[in-house]
Amino acid sequence: DPQLSDKVYLLPINIKYVEEVIKKEKPDGILLAFGGQTALNVGVELKEEGILDKYNIRVLGTPIEAIEATEDRDLFIKAMDESGVKVCKSKAVSSFSEAIKAAEEIGFPCMLRVAYTLGGRGSGICNNMQEFEKMAKRGLAQSRINQILVEESIAGWKEIEYEVVRDSENNCFINCNMENFDPVGIHTGESIVVAPSQTLTNEEYQMLRSASIRVIRNLGIIGECNIQYGLDPFSKEFRAIEVNARLSRSSALASKATGYPLAYIAAKLAIGYTLPELKNKI
Repeated sequence: DPQLSDKVYLLPINIKYVEEVIKKEKPDGILLAFGGQTALNVGVELKEEGILDKYNIRVLGTPIEAIEATEDRDLFIKAMDESGVKVCKSKAVSSFSEAIKAAEEIGFPCMLRVAYTLGGRGSGICNNMQEFEKMAKRGLAQSRINQILVEESIAGWKEIEYEVVRDSENNCFINCNMENFDPVGIHTGESIVVAPSQTLTNEEYQMLRSASIRVIRNLGIIGECNIQYGLDPFSKEFRAIEVNARLSRSSALASKATGYPLAYIAAKLAIGYTLPELKNKI
């Protein structure tokens, strides 16, 4: 928005053009959490190519290491384990032959997830080897790091989301929790989502709330994140599905539902404010 920004560049968001803008503008810091999945991907590439160090640029808000831990499925599994949160039995692979072997070990139906993609692109449930081979080839090509995750299917479980906020002093709070009308297996971006959740018991709500705070603290996210869980409707078993360390469609829904301006708060937290300092005008 030209009315909000000092300058607007209408350029492709990739490492080549972003470096040109950095050369010209010489910023002290950059924000990655406001540009969706594309901004996260480019931010990680800028770090990998040494461009952030070359121009002495600081990443404001959530650090690159936390972004990598949410996007790289191997690092994600490790982070969830450290947080005491279960994930589905899975295996991250980087080649087609490894993918076939992983599918044979885990069995069908299985879930295929693609690292560093937007909106579940390339991900889905595979019921047999024929479906899996087709999706694995496509998924490996679509991933920025040529990585896919093959995991056991929990299709049919409830899909629950939590919007969690954390500042640099480790203060946290849950802004909102949401329940997908459709179960796990239907991508959340294509499902009706209700805020707050409608069918959770207080015990289930508190269980997932506590898990969410452990996760955001362990990852070191500064700002806002969306955490998605699969919850077995017939027991208290749950699994962490993914963490989005950025503003997302769910963040927009949560802001509308609660009246709490998540984007505004996340921007303030990124430049050093703490949660007790930020009052909600509503």
